[in-house]
Order: sequence, then structure tokens, then C-alpha cells
Amino acid sequence: MERFKLTEDCQLRLLEEADAEELYALVASNRAYLAEWMPWAAEQTLERTRGFIRTARTRHAESNGFEMAMVAGGRIVGAVGLASVDWVAGSTSIGYWLDEGHRGRGLMTRAVQALTDHAFNEMGLHRVQIQVAEENLRSRAIPERLGFEQEGLLREAERVGDRYQDLVVYAKLAG
Repeated sequence: MERFKLTEDCQLRLLEEADAEELYALVASNRAYLAEWMPWAAEQTLERTRGFIRTARTRHAESNGFEMAMVAGGRIVGAVGLASVDWVAGSTSIGYWLDEGHRGRGLMTRAVQALTDHAFNEMGLHRVQIQVAEENLRSRAIPERLGFEQEGLLREAERVGDRYQDLVVYAKLAG
């Protein structure tokens, strides 16, 4: 599970502590775009990025999810991961973000498909969920393309800056 090949030039690999500066620089260069949708983006610092990676590595070691760098052309261009795993319920959720300049190439759709397949086929999970801001149409298109079913709307479920946004809940079941 260390790597997933998405295209000839793009792969997913587990985030490493050595990735902190590169990952933070990518967040900083995409801050305005990411901060529109992600509650952590506006205030992200290098130290918080290091902490995120350390926490992700611990979760992976405990079989409680993982975070992967999307690498294209030898550079990190985004991140995708399983936020946590509920082994009793057999479920997990996928989160993702991508460099603005790499949108529209199908990379994140491939990445989410790879993680969904891994959750069902390798981890033996029953349910994969994705929550997306209702107004983030580009991000919503990913689970819709991959056959996730829209299950509902969580009203004002996430605060981003000074506003609350509704989250659309998508899910896919094994089989």
C-alpha cells in the first residue's frame, strides 16, 4: 500500500516527515483557492503541516487511516487520504485537495478511485464516505463520477473563515 500509480507521471505515496516543507509551500501557493473550502488552509503553517504529517504517520501505524502525497513530475501536487477507519462499522471517509494548476486532468478522480478500491478490496471495509462543501462543484463531481450516492446534506456543518458551509454526504458500499 506504499504507492499507487495513477498515470505514467503521477503516483500516490505515503506522506513522510521530509515532505513538510514542500507540502507547506504548495498549501501556501494555493492558500486563497484552498481557504475558500478548507477550514485549515487559511491558518496553515509549516509547524502545523509537520504536526499533520506526524499525526498521519501515527494513524497509519495504528491502522487508523493514512495520508498520501500526490506526486506528478517529481513534485507534490496534492494530498488524499482516509481520515480514520471505523473497524467495527467497516467504514472510512476520504478527504482530498489538489493544486489549482493540476485540476481538470482527472488525477484526483483516479486517486479517489484507487483509495476506494483499496478500502474495499484490501482493507475489507463496507462503506466509504466523502463529505464535500455543497457549493464546491468541482470537488462534488469526483464522487458523482465514481458512482457514490448522495445521501444527504449536513447543514452549516463546517466553518470556513467567518462562514458556515453545508456539506453534501456521498457514500459507496462494497459490492
